[in-house]
Amino acid sequence: MYETDFWQIIDETRDAADGDPDEQADRLVERLAQLTPDDVIDFARLFEARFQRAYRTDLWGAAHLLLEGASEDAFDYFRCWLIGQGREVFEGALQEPDDLAELVPDFDEEEDGDAEDIGYAADEAYEQLTGLPLPDLGLDQPAGPQGAPLDFTDTEAMAKRFPQLWERFGE
Repeated sequence: MYETDFWQIIDETRDAADGDPDEQADRLVERLAQLTPDDVIDFARLFEARFQRAYRTDLWGAAHLLLEGASEDAFDYFRCWLIGQGREVFEGALQEPDDLAELVPDFDEEEDGDAEDIGYAADEAYEQLTGLPLPDLGLDQPAGPQGAPLDFTDTEAMAKRFPQLWERFGE
């Protein structure tokens, strides 16, 4: 599976679910279950690589503002949601997390930013296809988020680092 195939599946399932993360996860499982087990493993590797790429303190700070706080688990689910938004939003957020204010103009912290089940879609599809758990992907897990530390409770630092997000979601 190529990266373009990965993003096409993400876009198709998001569009079919009208942007609802839970529905997208269900559609993603259905779509992946139509592939070969090897393609599901490839999808899982591509997903995990993006999930790890997004493990950054600046993106966590943006999630903290968007979600009115973000524990480690909440940030994991946020990263799944971010991947589920598609390549343009994902890559834009990695380039500049503050641009999420423009990239997701209709963001609603009650409905958006939490897509834990999208992160398990490949596992579920693989198990449906083979009756076995998804094998280890062989990717090293980062010890911690990349980037300089950021104090999410320092309102001045957060407002300075994320002016667009602060204007919309700051305290």
